[in-house]
Amino acid sequence: MKANWKQPNGYIETIQKGLAGVRSLGGGVSLGKGNPSEQIVRLRAALADADAIVIGAGAGLSTSAGLTYSGERFERYFFDFAEKYGIGDMYSGGFYPFPDDETRWAWWARHIYFNRYIDPPKPVYKRLLELVKDRNTFVITTNVDHQFQRAGFDKERLFYTQGDYGLFQSVNPAIRETFDNEDWTTRAMAAQGFVRDANGIFQLPEDGRIAMRIPSDLIPRCPTDGSDVVMNLRSDDSFVEDEGWHRASASYADFLRRHEAGRVLYLELGVGANTPVIIKYPFWQMTAENPKATYACLNYSEAFCPREIDGQSLCVNSDIGALLDKLER
Repeated sequence: MKANWKQPNGYIETIQKGLAGVRSLGGGVSLGKGNPSEQIVRLRAALADADAIVIGAGAGLSTSAGLTYSGERFERYFFDFAEKYGIGDMYSGGFYPFPDDETRWAWWARHIYFNRYIDPPKPVYKRLLELVKDRNTFVITTNVDHQFQRAGFDKERLFYTQGDYGLFQSVNPAIRETFDNEDWTTRAMAAQGFVRDANGIFQLPEDGRIAMRIPSDLIPRCPTDGSDVVMNLRSDDSFVEDEGWHRASASYADFLRRHEAGRVLYLELGVGANTPVIIKYPFWQMTAENPKATYACLNYSEAFCPREIDGQSLCVNSDIGALLDKLER
């Protein structure tokens, strides 16, 4: 009789490591050793010497790539929602109590399209790929914009822990599947009056007139049972971890296990304080457990590490795109 085999859950395992790190690494924080130029030299060496590179990415990476949720992009594509409802940025708009589904899904079509189905304004993700493309690399990210895969990273070595703007899930808890929304998104964008340019990218029409509602028959429904759908974004325990999610979670756990005692570079990019237990704290703990490991925290104004591992750490306060420029020189 075959023994039952349970697929590893990299998400749970990494959170457990993060919690262990919080408990054990309590000796204060450090900004790393050496001046910025010295840290960049050390980072180049760590990239060259690593047997494996684990990239942990947060919102700061997409911000560096120009996928900002406020400012010019928001004012250009959501000016009408800002004027009518007083919404100040894309993030808060995702929680706004719109008066009807037609309006709510018009908002979400734009939010999805401009953050998921077009390339970012700056080629930061593609330049990161150039830096590590021939290396033994795995990516874990809390970002839901799918920009790693758009840039060309191997999808078999990507773990999007918190969901994907490109997927819907049913409100029926019995349906543990996700559904691709690209076709729906393009139809909902066209229904609002957006027009494709010469490169096939939706833009505002010349007269700037667009609708804030989609037709009722375009409101998305679950293809399995016709129920309402929501975004596949982790907000509570209703989040659907589908087959692809579990496969990526297991692959991440396997990658960490195979390299846990080797020369690993834990490369943290733009991870803030919203979900540190998924990337930041586990990276600290795994570095502390492995004297051959290096922890690199690259962040605009938030680069630090625990004192216990500052000898193994690099902390560079910089825009990530600007830092990639320096690494390429």
